[in-house]
Amino acid sequence: MKIFTKNIVLVVAGLLLLFLSGCASGVKNPSGVPVTVMGPDERGFVAGTGVESQDIVSVADKMARSILEIPQIANAKTPPCIVLDPIVNDTRFPINKDIFLSRIRVQLNSKARGKVYFLARERMEALEKERDLKQSGLVTASSDPNKVEFKGADFFLTGKLEGQSTRTSAGTSDYILYSFQLIDARTSVIVWEDYAEIKKQGLSDAVYR
Repeated sequence: MKIFTKNIVLVVAGLLLLFLSGCASGVKNPSGVPVTVMGPDERGFVAGTGVESQDIVSVADKMARSILEIPQIANAKTPPCIVLDPIVNDTRFPINKDIFLSRIRVQLNSKARGKVYFLARERMEALEKERDLKQSGLVTASSDPNKVEFKGADFFLTGKLEGQSTRTSAGTSDYILYSFQLIDARTSVIVWEDYAEIKKQGLSDAVYR
């Protein structure tokens, strides 16, 4: 009986030691608001006066629909090729600005298949390497490896984010203008342009990364 009691004491002491070690390491149980799954077009309780996910969704969707309505796209006998040109961010928010173009591209590729094509210019290094391998005979080619197959751009799609901010003791106010252009690659003519504008006010500012 004494041996059994002694074993119990040792086990309890061991468990207590493990518990105290865990506390000393700084590990704590999660507390506060639990994670909430939301739609990207919803405004959540964690928000600021800058560019939020719902702004990206609404702006990109509007631009994609607007592009499809212009004659150069809607009436084209051959689907034009578009190259994405980086967006200029002139707002105070250090955001991932090119996510707008990514969403517009995905929207057009998935919803309007065959109307436009996008050229993967950001992959040119890999594409050129593959072409050189085919031309050297190191890999097989389904077509003439000496034929130049890279397409040229018909249009460049780009945009600009501009902002106007106001701060007082009452809070923060931000106005952002989202403008986008489709530029003819041969003539430099702006064949399409559209915009969206959003203004927000809040008591406190948020940190964007």
